[in-house]
Amino acid sequence: MKPRTKRIFKKILSWSGLFFFLLAAFMIYHQLARYSWEEIKNAVIAIPKTNIIYACIASFCGYMALSSYDYLALKYIGHKLAAWKWMFAGFIGFSVSNNAGHAIVSGGAIRYRLYTRWRIPAADIIKMVTFSGFTYLVACFCLIIVGYIFSPQHIISDVSSPLINWALMIFSIAGLIFYIWGCAFYKKPIIIKEVEFDTPSVKMALAQMVIGSADILMASLVLYFIMESYIDIPFFTFMGAFIIAQVLGVYSQVPGGLGVFELVFTNLLPEDENQAILFAVLILYRIIYYLLPLIISGIVLFSYEFYLAQRKKKIKNENNH
Repeated sequence: MKPRTKRIFKKILSWSGLFFFLLAAFMIYHQLARYSWEEIKNAVIAIPKTNIIYACIASFCGYMALSSYDYLALKYIGHKLAAWKWMFAGFIGFSVSNNAGHAIVSGGAIRYRLYTRWRIPAADIIKMVTFSGFTYLVACFCLIIVGYIFSPQHIISDVSSPLINWALMIFSIAGLIFYIWGCAFYKKPIIIKEVEFDTPSVKMALAQMVIGSADILMASLVLYFIMESYIDIPFFTFMGAFIIAQVLGVYSQVPGGLGVFELVFTNLLPEDENQAILFAVLILYRIIYYLLPLIISGIVLFSYEFYLAQRKKKIKNENNH
């Protein structure tokens, strides 16, 4: 690739981060646009304030766990950054990818824009994004197993066929065993398109499982706190159903798992109250776990971009004088 072409490509890749942010904003708008402000207000009022506060705290903790993906990824590539930087990149990256879908592309574009400014080579950013993908994958393996153990069987059967359920369960067990075995015994680097990946240590693999599981656990708590006043089931049963919905939603690449949650939780709630409760609950869940983090990350990201632009302008003026 010619140097000029390479520069243009890098610039396009860097600006694509802002494009995916705008795409994420459009997707969450599209999800909520079918509801009027009156309907949204009524949905919020219907949930006890204490539960809303707990749900917001769980959402905050969930995004902190998500940001820790970047901390682990930096350890994996052997780079050190100030804590605010990896928290900043992780929070913005995941608030965008959660809404836009296609996490590796949308979240990766945000990370490329930020981490290249912090002197991290493009090849290492690719390693980070790939490593974070595996963090989520191994957490899914763990939690799918937990989910199928604790989920009521009629809920699982309504989501997919028994054959697919067993295949997914076996695949998760095999995938988890294979990953741990690879981390313990396979020490040769894996080269993909000139990018060299080392297998992480078993200790780091366990950290991936813990952090990834904490992320999904916190997300389930957000919805549980909102639904708590409507349902009377053990949290682990609820968590199992949530995990199945979450994982299937991510694999479907539908932003926010739209449609999948409705399918799962329609079977979890009392039949005579399904639609009314789901309406209020899912509106508030999408606001707390998807919309609010996106608004906050938007304010922070564009403030940071404005600050950098102003600083660059100031340095340029000083150099001219």
